[in-house]
Amino acid sequence: MNTFRNSETAVFALGGLGEVGKNLYCIEHDDSLIIIDSGVMFPEGSLPGIDYVIPNYSYLVQNQYKIKALLITHGHEDHIGGIPFLLQKVNVPLIYAPKFAAALIKVKLEDHKIKSKIKIIEVDGDTSIQIDRYFSVDFFYTTHSIPDSLGMCINTPNGKIVTTGDFKIDLTPVGQHIDLHKIAEIGKSGVSLLLADSTNAEVDGFSLSEKNVVSAIKEVFANTHGRLILATFASNIHRIQQIVEIAVLFKRKICIFGRSMEKAIDVSRKYGYIKCPDSFIIQPDALKQYRPEEILILCTGSQGETLAALPRIANGTHKYVKIFPGDTVVLSSSAIPGNAQSIQKVVNQLYRLGADVVTNSILTNIHASGHASKEELKYMLTLVQPKYFMPVHGEYRMLKIHAEIAQSLGIPKENTFICSNGDTLLLKDGQVRLGRKVETDDIYVDGKDSSGLSTAVIHDRQNLASDGVVSALISMDSHTNTLLCTPKVVSRGFMYLAESEVFMKEAGKIIEKELNELFKGKVTFNGIKNTIRNSLSAYIYDKTQRTPMIIPVIMNKRDEETGEFVLPNKNRRKVVKDI
Repeated sequence: MNTFRNSETAVFALGGLGEVGKNLYCIEHDDSLIIIDSGVMFPEGSLPGIDYVIPNYSYLVQNQYKIKALLITHGHEDHIGGIPFLLQKVNVPLIYAPKFAAALIKVKLEDHKIKSKIKIIEVDGDTSIQIDRYFSVDFFYTTHSIPDSLGMCINTPNGKIVTTGDFKIDLTPVGQHIDLHKIAEIGKSGVSLLLADSTNAEVDGFSLSEKNVVSAIKEVFANTHGRLILATFASNIHRIQQIVEIAVLFKRKICIFGRSMEKAIDVSRKYGYIKCPDSFIIQPDALKQYRPEEILILCTGSQGETLAALPRIANGTHKYVKIFPGDTVVLSSSAIPGNAQSIQKVVNQLYRLGADVVTNSILTNIHASGHASKEELKYMLTLVQPKYFMPVHGEYRMLKIHAEIAQSLGIPKENTFICSNGDTLLLKDGQVRLGRKVETDDIYVDGKDSSGLSTAVIHDRQNLASDGVVSALISMDSHTNTLLCTPKVVSRGFMYLAESEVFMKEAGKIIEKELNELFKGKVTFNGIKNTIRNSLSAYIYDKTQRTPMIIPVIMNKRDEETGEFVLPNKNRRKVVKDI
């Protein structure tokens, strides 16, 4: 299905616009399509039981034959976490990824038991590739909170498109330097469209250098005389590298908790990004062998995630670690939007247990963002000099502020596009216009299921949480299609019991009336269920303006031999238990 005109180059996102996470951007020309990143978004508290949110890949499934390659900017979950789910839906011939991201992707595919052979080609900031007759790509180094972060310049038949990936301009980084010279050279060659990271567009000035954070954390180590528990993002490899080096300097043994932290450190040590003598890494059962001042517990949970290590330590449910007075807990992170309440809950509990808690502030500086603040965004725009600009990776206000920054530097307002997921920009002969919207929405992942069934499940959970459940118990004789008694209606989490008796009796009479009408004609099991749901839901909404989940329970006449109820339209007996 060709959505766009021949000879036009389309740019659109299936995820990453109007949100922080699930980045997935596409560039399409005629019968060729390349994908940039494939991430997940971590669910908000309003999505109970959901592990990840991913984009709807329907458009890519429909245009499977066009897909030429997946290009990866770096190895954070919001850029690579969706790859296993994407590969379950479509075939991707090639994945181009920087070294560290490639290593993480291989581990991720093994965890998801994806057996098909995926060709992963490692690239760096000096790599140039020709994908097909339409697309060639030049990569360049950027600075971020994870090793081997890259931006890229995609050469298309209708002009150059630059995407920064996640970046900051840190002149004293712990890892690689951003290649400002190469970016400037690309800018001089003429860039039609820039896609740039907007996560910190609201933050004035320049972002804090990672070297400042190292100094602040070293000071915490020097002033802590008891056990030290430090929580940070498992994906912030540069931070973890520095923490490990400081722990070795202060002769503290390191015990690691949190599956994602363990995995990140294993891969980083294997590929040389984190260097630590084996003797300094200890197992949980060895903690009791060391004095408090000899221990560093490195863990996940800096965002207050319920099942992560630090919240379980704070709640007293962790298998190996309990908080004692004199412990110092450090949260080397900033709050992701929506997580502040969860973090404060954990911090308060830690204080109750007698721990000293150190969080990031203007006084402590124990965390530096990996994303560019306003002045760095201006610097990038000035270097690239794009004719058109599309801010990406951010909530709507972040995208809008970033667009205003671009306009303050002389890019005309009509040349800046604040897009939503699915909106398309069409490039033709150096001009950009808005095109048709492609299909996209959120898919909820429960466990490793990306079928979309979890999306229906989450709606049921939200419905249960807001309006409760109502059950209609029907006793009938399927041989004569008659009710044996008036239906009984019961509820949980819907209506206060003392007030519900008259309401429920009336609901039972309405169901009885509707079923008696139904029984005058041809009857099916599904017909009975639908009649119960329709009549009961209409009555409940009319009286309460609420929509609880409705569960019909149909019991057939008792079997004369066993005394058990049996379901109608079934060949085998089945006991129907009261709920």
